[in-house]
Amino acid sequence: MKFYKAPFITFEGGEGSGKTTQIGILYDRLLQNGIDIVQYREPGGTKGAEEIRELLMEGEWERWNSTTEALLMSAARADLIQKKIIPQLEGNTWVLCDRFVDSTLAYQGYGHELGAKCIKELNHFTVGNLEPDLTFILQINAEIGLQRAGLRKAGINRFERSDVHFHQRVQKGYEEILKENPKRCFGINALLDIDVISQIIFDEVVKRFNLKF
Repeated sequence: MKFYKAPFITFEGGEGSGKTTQIGILYDRLLQNGIDIVQYREPGGTKGAEEIRELLMEGEWERWNSTTEALLMSAARADLIQKKIIPQLEGNTWVLCDRFVDSTLAYQGYGHELGAKCIKELNHFTVGNLEPDLTFILQINAEIGLQRAGLRKAGINRFERSDVHFHQRVQKGYEEILKENPKRCFGINALLDIDVISQIIFDEVVKRFNLKF
């Protein structure tokens, strides 16, 4: 594994978990405290990756089979890593990312039942030795998460059109990821108040990276 001076922090969770809200709060708070920081989302973050995002997020659920979906996710990730994430980390800039390899493991490995072994091999091929220093997983019941997601003004995306059984498997996937990676992953109850969650996250970042403000 290659180590960078700047931290690489990822946010994970099922639909409606609030991870996108929380990554934005952390970004703003660290920026206000003088941290040189950037924020990306997956799939996305580069012109090519954003084009792939449109293919993945729009249309009917049956648009792609599970294997194609996993490969498209990985293609977008590879572009983001090479063009944005690694250059920023090498420049000593903090990187926050809304989803990373754990999403592919949870959604395609568990949700689509491609299997953890298959997806871990694909993830390693895509990212090499790059690994987040810290991953926040916002934990939420699949049914509640889908209800929350349905209330968003932006409307539902392709993944939110899948059945609840798929999302239950995704939820199980994240539970397994937490168990397997206790040092890297930090689980948080997504049903807590937004401000409570954001403070838990900020406190853990301060503690983990020995920040002095």
